[in-house]
Amino acid sequence: MTRTRSFAIGFVTLALAACGGSSGTEPNGPPGDGRTITASPSLTFGPSSLTVAAGQTVSFVFGSVAHNVFFDAANGAPADIEGSNANVTIMRTLATPGTYHYTCHIHPFMQGTIVVQ
Repeated sequence: MTRTRSFAIGFVTLALAACGGSSGTEPNGPPGDGRTITASPSLTFGPSSLTVAAGQTVSFVFGSVAHNVFFDAANGAPADIEGSNANVTIMRTLATPGTYHYTCHIHPFMQGTIVVQ
């Protein structure tokens, strides 16, 4: 195999790998950080309750089924995640201590709570 051909194959392989790489929106979310809520295809939020420190960021991971997140009105509640979100990860920073209840308006029986300490 010629040197030019080897370079071309390597370049194409690298370019294809970059296209399929992580963009921060993969449905698996950040690994092992303890601040990830997954909206599952089985129509549940997991975990249903999460405790974080004030100022931490929570990742909402939306898989193949579309979901959204609407927080009950409360001082310090983060912005809602509107629309129909599938195959993305959206983050919210929770700055104010308190308990924040949220619901998926697409599937109103999907509910969860974030406790900020």
